[in-house]
Amino acid sequence: MSTQSANESSQIYRIDKFKVPSSARQEFVDRVHRTHEFLRTLPGFIQDTVLEQTDGPGEFNFVTIVIWANTEAIEAARKAVTAKYEETGFNPQEMLARLGIKADLANYQQIEERPGTETDLAYYTQVEA
Repeated sequence: MSTQSANESSQIYRIDKFKVPSSARQEFVDRVHRTHEFLRTLPGFIQDTVLEQTDGPGEFNFVTIVIWANTEAIEAARKAVTAKYEETGFNPQEMLARLGIKADLANYQQIEERPGTETDLAYYTQVEA
C-alpha cells in the first residue's frame, strides 16, 4: 500500500546538475546562494538543498534540489526568477558560458510506490546472523 499523500504526488522537484570548474566555484556558489535565498520567499516553496560532490566518478560536481508544492508554484517561481534577473541585469546563460559551466536542468515528480516495495526492501536490508 502506498504511503504517498496526494500533496506529495503533486510536488515538483527541480533538480539541476552542474559541472563547475574549480576556478568558477566561488562565483557559482555565491550565485546559487543568492538565487536560493530568493526562491525561499516564493509561494509554494517547500524545501531546497545544494550539494557538492565529494567523491565518485560522476560528471556533475554540484546538484541543487528545490521542492515545489505543484506545477503552478514552479511556473510562478520561474516567472518571478526571470523578472528578478531582468531587474538586476543578471544573465544566467552568459554566466554559465563565461565560467565554462555545463548544466543539466530538469523537473521531476515522485513516482508511485510499487506494490510489495516495503517487503522487498526489508528482504534486502536484513542482516544475516
